[in-house]
Amino acid sequence: MLRYVLTRFAIWIPSVLVVMLAVYALAFYGAGDPIKLIFLRAPGDVAYNPQRIEAIRESAGLNKPFIVQFGLYIWNLLHGQFGNSLTSGRSVWAMVSAAAPVSFQLALCSIILTAVVAIPLGMIAALNQNSRIDYAILGSALFLWAIPAYVAGPLLMVGLIVLLPGASVPYGWGGIFDVRILLPLLVLSFQPIALIVRQTRAAVIEVLSEDFVRTARAKGVPEIIVALRHILRPVLTPVVTQLGLIMITIVNGAIFVELVFGLPGLGRLTVQALINSDYPVILAITLIGSFLVMVSNLLVDVLYPLLDPRANDSRRSR
Repeated sequence: MLRYVLTRFAIWIPSVLVVMLAVYALAFYGAGDPIKLIFLRAPGDVAYNPQRIEAIRESAGLNKPFIVQFGLYIWNLLHGQFGNSLTSGRSVWAMVSAAAPVSFQLALCSIILTAVVAIPLGMIAALNQNSRIDYAILGSALFLWAIPAYVAGPLLMVGLIVLLPGASVPYGWGGIFDVRILLPLLVLSFQPIALIVRQTRAAVIEVLSEDFVRTARAKGVPEIIVALRHILRPVLTPVVTQLGLIMITIVNGAIFVELVFGLPGLGRLTVQALINSDYPVILAITLIGSFLVMVSNLLVDVLYPLLDPRANDSRRSR
């Protein structure tokens, strides 16, 4: 297993380099010049001082060729240096490390909420296939999947104020146990819940036709025992494979959720960096997002043989 994990990490290195190269190329050849934007936002006529603009660009190393800038960035990255923000001058690592805990806590709670809600609902829908319960759960899942986070967030916030006029607006961050986290957590979990409900339902329907399930039912084993002992474990195998897709959905949704609800996480930091064309911050967040998706995929590959021993046997046979 250790050899397999190390091999996957070795394969990821060129993948991460390609992603960073693409993002760096978009930043280098993009229309937004961060130095000019700094001057354009400044008061007075300093925006029309090309000599000063060029001096700042040279001090920041932005006047060098593309491949040289990218090579220097990778070299600094290998030494643990993410650079400084072009707009605020703060350390990028300090900015990211201050915002990352908020996003990580929100993502972890979203995954837990998705598993606790979606897997039982998917099993209930499959065990009552083609019934009103099944149609209601599937219809709700399709409804949740069709609503993007940037629509669900403002609608729920307005609905809360309309239904409860005395309620305060759930805006800001007070920790993971703050009541204000409930609404953004629901919005962030809508699409993952819909995805896992459909995946669980399909997996349970497939497992119900297996011989060991029919044998357990023929022996008179209670339905709850059949569901928990004989159906749940094989169902978790295809559900766990969706972890990478869930992580992508959460990372994308966090950008809008954190902006709408005023959460000081990586999503809000990403929007601010994009508005200011703060390329060092954008690159650092892109690197973290890519790493999270890759780690989730690795976690799936490690858990898969534990849930399905046949996958481990096939891997050894190779």
